[in-house]
Amino acid sequence: MAFPAELAGDAEAVASVMPASRLLPAAPFSVVVEGQQVLIPERLYNDEPPADAVTSLSSRQRQLLHCLYSRHCDGVVRQRHLEKIVGSTDPWVVPFVVQLVGEYVLEILIVICDELRDLAAPGTGGHLAYGQFIVDNPAYFARTQRRVVSYWSCYYRGTYASFQGYPGRTLLDLLRSAASDRAGHSWPNLAPVASRVDGYC
Repeated sequence: MAFPAELAGDAEAVASVMPASRLLPAAPFSVVVEGQQVLIPERLYNDEPPADAVTSLSSRQRQLLHCLYSRHCDGVVRQRHLEKIVGSTDPWVVPFVVQLVGEYVLEILIVICDELRDLAAPGTGGHLAYGQFIVDNPAYFARTQRRVVSYWSCYYRGTYASFQGYPGRTLLDLLRSAASDRAGHSWPNLAPVASRVDGYC
């Protein structure tokens, strides 16, 4: 249920090579992808499949596997699989990347920021795909914006004294730009002004 219905066969092939989960997946979050509601796990606890099982999958199936393991409970595993998909503009990949924008691992934010800089260029595949996803999921993106600010305030003030220099803020600016162009109007910026940031955390 984490992907649009037309990918069900590929998703089943991926599930067949994944080791059994050590724990139940954390409750999923719901977003809309190409007009369909999908349910993406908050966290997965499956070990990674062996290399030969992965190579037996098609390229599309490997893409879905990397999407799922970007939700893994281990941040190193999440980053490793993110790096395989972050350059994709396929609409079902987008929510997996945006979810990581709203999380707390700085190294992952930097990977995303480095890869998604072309979002500033109207008409590119990424600009269109990410802009459409945000337009289709405004409440979800509003929550993502708030989480980015909160995690910066809780964990990264020592490294980035100003929110303006934080990689998560750069990503939010890029995503809002894409959404603004897609929507035809300025997308709301929910980052607090400097005088109110101290109220976070």
